[in-house]
Amino acid sequence: MTLFPDLLLAIETSCDETSVAILRGREVLANAVASQIDLHRKWGGVVPEAAARAHVEAILPMIQEATTTAKVNLKDIRAIAVTNRPGLVGALSVGVCAAKGLAFSLGIPLIGVHHLEGHIMSTLGADQDLPFPHTALVVSGGHTEIVDVQAPGSYRLIGQTLDDAAGEAFDKGSRLLGLGYPGGLAIQQAAIGGNPKRYPLPKGLSGDTIDFSFSGLKTAMLRLVEKEGSEIDISDAAASLQETIVSVLVERAMRAADQLDSTALTLVGGVAANVCLRERLQLACEKTGMTFVTPPISLCTDNAAMIGFAASARLARGESSDFSLDVYPNADLPGIDGHGF
Repeated sequence: MTLFPDLLLAIETSCDETSVAILRGREVLANAVASQIDLHRKWGGVVPEAAARAHVEAILPMIQEATTTAKVNLKDIRAIAVTNRPGLVGALSVGVCAAKGLAFSLGIPLIGVHHLEGHIMSTLGADQDLPFPHTALVVSGGHTEIVDVQAPGSYRLIGQTLDDAAGEAFDKGSRLLGLGYPGGLAIQQAAIGGNPKRYPLPKGLSGDTIDFSFSGLKTAMLRLVEKEGSEIDISDAAASLQETIVSVLVERAMRAADQLDSTALTLVGGVAANVCLRERLQLACEKTGMTFVTPPISLCTDNAAMIGFAASARLARGESSDFSLDVYPNADLPGIDGHGF
């Protein structure tokens, strides 16, 4: 795969991380991230207005940290990439405004990147080569999708959640169990040593589907907590929740890969940091002879390096954006040509 050969600065501010990365091809020279987890923990979730203000405060320090870590000067940068869709409008606007200002002042190309394309291309940060075509399982707080990835920039959505994302189920379960925010990591830690079969929970859709539904699971967790009250075993409940989510994700991803006759499966997105999910998919792929690729955990959560990877492939094909680049809270993944086969 041909990638942009020169220094590229990428910005990611779609939700609650302010991140700036500097790349040269697949080489990540810096990937500075300012997390807002502590800020939003007291509310139990991301507050858009607070997130936007925090991005304003953090964007310049992150640019400084990235250039210092990479040991480069801004005048050495040859292109600017930025997430412009989807996400929180105020948060996205901070990143896009900063990117436009840098690109204009330096007289270099600007390119807007879809957040999910960044996640899909984050596997370029893995040690192993990324094969094309492949099947991608994209799992985060706001997304649970299966994508047929034919090539960089060519994607087809084949499976998706019909209601809530897997990450939302982790967050809801964590709040109900009093484990706090963010839910994915809290559930994973609480599940250690727990009995995953203690509390049977619904897996949502039945049959040979490759879609997902987690709203019923969230309701079931609420009923479980109400029924058990103070007698509930937190570790067993966390393990049961994690087992239910992971088993559904693995089952549907492997079914989709089989339907597509894929030789490779990738796991990306914030929930891809879940150790149980990574191990189960790795084992499932080994049993079927498929290649399994997932980025290092540092590239699973929102970060600018993944945006840089996606932009690098597009810039190498001669693509760029003009200064009318806008932000969009909702946007289809580029290249999607419909749901189904």
